[in-house]
Amino acid sequence: MSDAGQPFGETVYQSLRADIIMGRLKPGQKLKLEGLRDGYNAGTSTLREALSRLAADGFVRAEGQRGFEVAPISEAGLREIAALRLLLEEHALARSFEAGTLDWEAGVIAAHHKLDSHEERLEAGDTSDINAWRRSDWSFHQMLISACGSRVLMQTHADIFDKYLRYQMIALAFRPSASRPEHRALKEAALNRDVETAIQLLRYHINAGVEHALSVGPLNNGAR
Repeated sequence: MSDAGQPFGETVYQSLRADIIMGRLKPGQKLKLEGLRDGYNAGTSTLREALSRLAADGFVRAEGQRGFEVAPISEAGLREIAALRLLLEEHALARSFEAGTLDWEAGVIAAHHKLDSHEERLEAGDTSDINAWRRSDWSFHQMLISACGSRVLMQTHADIFDKYLRYQMIALAFRPSASRPEHRALKEAALNRDVETAIQLLRYHINAGVEHALSVGPLNNGAR
């Protein structure tokens, strides 16, 4: 078992997944088992199992006898992932706003407060804790849809969100000065149960993130 109480194989899988999402493992990078053993302190069979899971998730590409590589990225890929995220999140928002309780409202407020604190630091130029921002951004958007009543919908959204976040991290496409008021407005729409406004805000928020990422540079790393 790992220190967090997880099976060791799960810890290795989560570590690899996080390193891909955060851009520490680059798009198109070859993932040779010999090179990964020391970095992740894991054996070949454990690594192979984790990489196979990541291939099923879409973060890694299996190359037959040649092994594995980090999945490539592209402009088309970003736009497709953003469209899927928007489709899922719009549907989940409507269900969550209808069913949310006072406890849900309290959760939205608390998740936003944490996110806003991290975005305030990013806005001031402090990028020392990007992981904390990443977790708080994920938590806020998950909290908004947490009353939707469907675990499958929540998990599918979380998986797509991670793929979307990967593009942001690789492009270093942070928009704290813009995203702070957008997140604040989303919080207020949630508390007012204003689904129409929330969906309009969400569309703008995601589409602006896509265009900002593309403005940083072409996203064709590892594409073939």
